[in-house]
Amino acid sequence: MSRLTLLSLQVLVTVVSIGAWYVLTTYPVFGHILLPPFFFSTPVDVVKQIVAWFVSGVIWKHLWVTLWESILAFVIGSIGGVLVGFWFARQPRTAAVFDPYVKMANALPRVVLAPIFTLWLGLGIWSKVALGVTLVFFIVFFNVYQGIKEVSTTVLANARMLGMNEGQLMRHVYWPSALSWMFSSLHTSVGFAVVGAVVGEYLGSAAGLGYLIQQAEGVFDVGGVFAGMFVLAAFVIVIDALVSVIEKRLLVWRPAPADARP
Repeated sequence: MSRLTLLSLQVLVTVVSIGAWYVLTTYPVFGHILLPPFFFSTPVDVVKQIVAWFVSGVIWKHLWVTLWESILAFVIGSIGGVLVGFWFARQPRTAAVFDPYVKMANALPRVVLAPIFTLWLGLGIWSKVALGVTLVFFIVFFNVYQGIKEVSTTVLANARMLGMNEGQLMRHVYWPSALSWMFSSLHTSVGFAVVGAVVGEYLGSAAGLGYLIQQAEGVFDVGGVFAGMFVLAAFVIVIDALVSVIEKRLLVWRPAPADARP
C-alpha cells in the first residue's frame, strides 16, 4: 500500500466518523435524535470551541504546560527504563532479586499514586511529571529488558570469538538488538506520558489541557470536553511523529520490512 493510499484511507475514516457524528446529533431518526447534543455535543460546536481557544490565545498557555510536563515525564521515564532495563538484563542475579518488587510496583494503580505525588510534590508540574514517569518507566523497562534477553546466542558467540570486550558487545550487539524494542515502547510511552500529565492536571492544577477539560466538565460543557480531547489527540500525534523521525534516523541500518500484499 502506497503512502498516499494509506493517508487517504486514514482521512476517509476521520471524515466518515465525524460525518456520522454530525448526522446522529443533528437530524432525527424516526422522530428522535439518536445522540442528544446535550450529552454528545456536535462537531460544529466542538470546532467552534477549538477555534475560539486558538483565536483568543487561551489554549497556548495550557498546551505549553502539558507539553513541558509530558516531555519531562517522557525523557526521565525513558532514560530510567533504558538504564535499569540494561542493568537488569546484564545482571541476572540482581533481576531475580528485584523481580517481585518490580512487578508489585508496576501493579500499583497510577490514579491512587496521583494524590500521593500531589501531597509530596505539591500542585506544580513535578507531581504530574512523577505520575507520567511511573507510566513511561515500566513500558520502556520491560521492552529494553526483553530486547537484551532476545539477543541471538549465535551472534553473541561469534562476537566473542572475534574478541569483542563488554563495551564493544554493548555497542555492536546488545544496543542494536534493544533499539527496535525500545522504540516500539517509546511510541506507546508518548501517549502514556501525556496521559500522566493530563490525569494529574485533572485531579488538581491551575493550567494544562487536563485543567481545561476538568473546567468544561464542571459546568456540563460537553463541547468543551470533546474539544479538549481532540486537541489532546492531535497533540499526541505530533509528538509521536517526532519520535518516528528520530527512530528512522537511528535505525537506518535496519532493513525495510517486506510489503505484505495478499
